[in-house]
Amino acid sequence: MSNIIKAGIIQQKNTSNADDNIKKLKDNILKAASAGCQIVVLQELHNTLYFCQNEDENNFDLAETIPGPSTEFYSRLAKECRIVLVTSLFEKRAPGLFHNTAIVFENNGSIAGKYRKMHIPDDPGFYEKFYFAPGDTGFEPIPTSVGKLGVLICWDQWYPEAARIMSLKGADILIYPTAIGWNPMDADDEKKRQRDSWIISQKAHAIANGLPVLSVNRTGFEADGEGGIDFWGTSFICGPQGEIIAEASISEEEVLIADIDKSRTENVRRIWPFFRDRRIDEYNDILKRYAD
Repeated sequence: MSNIIKAGIIQQKNTSNADDNIKKLKDNILKAASAGCQIVVLQELHNTLYFCQNEDENNFDLAETIPGPSTEFYSRLAKECRIVLVTSLFEKRAPGLFHNTAIVFENNGSIAGKYRKMHIPDDPGFYEKFYFAPGDTGFEPIPTSVGKLGVLICWDQWYPEAARIMSLKGADILIYPTAIGWNPMDADDEKKRQRDSWIISQKAHAIANGLPVLSVNRTGFEADGEGGIDFWGTSFICGPQGEIIAEASISEEEVLIADIDKSRTENVRRIWPFFRDRRIDEYNDILKRYAD
């Protein structure tokens, strides 16, 4: 297994026409594969608009089983392109039980593994608790031909515990499919603070764990709730010291491609031995809701 892998992340604007969204995704996946990408990552809930802007029981009709139409489609595409493909699905697990789920396909089209989003937000415009049960897959890296993938989803990216556990279990790369943006009514200085915090948080996970990070967000304005969401794009790939290797714009659709050197993890962890100096004998309070 080579230490150098070529990765592609697809930042896309979505419309209410799922077929058009999927066709555009296919074209962009083919573009990334033709450029030599060995792994391609898609944004969160990429087939549709971000429907969690409001609570509407009719949106449950968007959910799919595993296996189902989406898994069959992306399985064929991964096999055709000979790529590891990280996708996102509104999963119908059982009647009345739904998850926000990432499916990873191996380059032969088989399902390498899945991750169900563990941290579920409930904020204005992001009413995910109405739709998704918390995940129960744990924080388990998914083995693939390009390495062990620590796949997490959007709101998970604010929690250092999730990134740390993935890293302690041997993840080679941290991956965050995302759907995050601004309320158009927010002031410009507040928008800047939010976007900067989002970037810094994920770069911090890279630094604290000595791992590269792939973060892929959607872009464009989607009006489907309380004023809509202006998704801020800025998908990026960074190295194990938080250094930006490639970064997309705020508002444009892009296929971002970069080489990742996984061997840098060993080098960085030698000079910044955070794992060596962890005081695991003093961390019991992390298991409490609040250590008062």
